[in-house]
Amino acid sequence: MTEFGFTCTGVRADQYAAGPTLVFRLAITATEQTRIHALALRCQIRIEPARRGYGPVEAEGLADLFGERSRWGNTLLPVQFAQVTLMVPSFTGSTEIDLVVPCTYDMDIAASRYLGALEDGEAPLLMLFSGTAFTGAGGFHVEPVPWDREASYRMPVAVWQEMIEQHFPGCGWLRLPRDTLDELLAYRSRHALASWEATVRALLDAAAVPAAAADAKPSPQERFRAGALPPRTAQRTVAP
Repeated sequence: MTEFGFTCTGVRADQYAAGPTLVFRLAITATEQTRIHALALRCQIRIEPARRGYGPVEAEGLADLFGERSRWGNTLLPVQFAQVTLMVPSFTGSTEIDLVVPCTYDMDIAASRYLGALEDGEAPLLMLFSGTAFTGAGGFHVEPVPWDREASYRMPVAVWQEMIEQHFPGCGWLRLPRDTLDELLAYRSRHALASWEATVRALLDAAAVPAAAADAKPSPQERFRAGALPPRTAQRTVAP
């Protein structure tokens, strides 16, 4: 069996991708002098949140995922980040290759919510490898890549932030059911609103008016003190 080793040496945001994409640089080694004709590789990437510390603001942002900090001993479990495939061309001994990982800014996805909550530092990742290797000096043999092959990597949070800012500068992303989106579109058309931002702002402003009116309405005790309610007569009326 050929002994394979995997190391992640870096990561960058793909500036030319149509959507958010990270490119990890992989170094692959095989048993010395073993000819690798091709390598059909599968890579599962997990986030291991227990392997770093978090500030107060980050802890607040992660409350939806892991609960209160007092519970993190039980809830700070690995989070699935991505699963990708890669065809590695022929090499002998060692090689380096890019692993392209499409990403999402959907905040309903746990990995996106986790990475979006981090302010700085590094995100601890674990890469798990498997697949099929085609080896041999003359002809070829087919053998599996052992399931226990893995590599740890601490991805700079700044790389994730750069990637998101490249595709969604100063913006967030919200997923809605189709019927809700149709109602929003109808509301936008009726009111001739120029953008989705203007549509949401109009709805927020409309919702704020009744709330402000409710806050401004005096309570019965306040109306009584202000003379809005006539006091009850306590004395007898004496006939002349």
